[in-house]
Amino acid sequence: MPEDKITETLSMVQKIDIQQLTEAYVIPWGINIVMALAIFIIGKMVVGILVRIAKKLMTKAKVDAILVNFIGSIVSTVLLLFVVVAALDQLGVDTTSLIALIGAAGLAIGLALQGTLQNLASGVMLIIFRPFNDGNYVEAAGVAGIIEKIGIFTTTMRTGDNREIIVPNGEIFGGTITNYSKRDTRRVDMVFGIGYGDDIKAAKDILNRILQEDERVLKDPAPLVAVAELGDSSVNFNVRPWVKTGDYWNVYFDTHEKVKLTFDAEGITIPYPQMDVHTDQAA
Repeated sequence: MPEDKITETLSMVQKIDIQQLTEAYVIPWGINIVMALAIFIIGKMVVGILVRIAKKLMTKAKVDAILVNFIGSIVSTVLLLFVVVAALDQLGVDTTSLIALIGAAGLAIGLALQGTLQNLASGVMLIIFRPFNDGNYVEAAGVAGIIEKIGIFTTTMRTGDNREIIVPNGEIFGGTITNYSKRDTRRVDMVFGIGYGDDIKAAKDILNRILQEDERVLKDPAPLVAVAELGDSSVNFNVRPWVKTGDYWNVYFDTHEKVKLTFDAEGITIPYPQMDVHTDQAA
């Protein structure tokens, strides 16, 4: 390097006021960096404390563990995002553009995952409102089965023939849900027909006796046996006993068998569908 250039450079360095540089740049930036780190570290600790408190409160309120962890993660992420924005703001970074960028990214992700988010929201609602619990037999989203697991995005059901069905939560929560296990008792609705030539009173007494002899049939509410219809080929009785929910199908199957055997023994007929045809003999 030429001697005059070296001399010029040394002259410029000598003119720099180190103290002024330190006071104007180094110290303010150093303070901002320390403050930003303090905001981030302390903010992270506070977020952790708040999330733990929220989880304890939800656990004491007997909120589902899946929902507790899910809400805890969401709250933690949102609060940490505010902490990061506050730390960057302390450094002098323009956070307005950052917030706008985060909002635009969130909107884009939301549109891309619209179906997934719907299932997510429906899963949260199912866990909060609990229209059914594990082990309940329900009919929902066009399928029926025993609830085995309620997840954030899907619900797992097991059918009577031991098939596993996984249904999106959005389809379940957005439709009609029939819970057959929610109540302690259920009414068994059955219809039995007898021939027009049979004794209605005798048939009614037989049906009442069968229900009275079954210990699984509840006395209150009292069972109903009534003539419901004069059909095309039979007189139809509505037979409606009340039972405990767990006894429903056993009572249903056993009653049909007992009615058939007793009717046969007592000479009461169960007619086949038939039609009487009358012809006009006039010439």
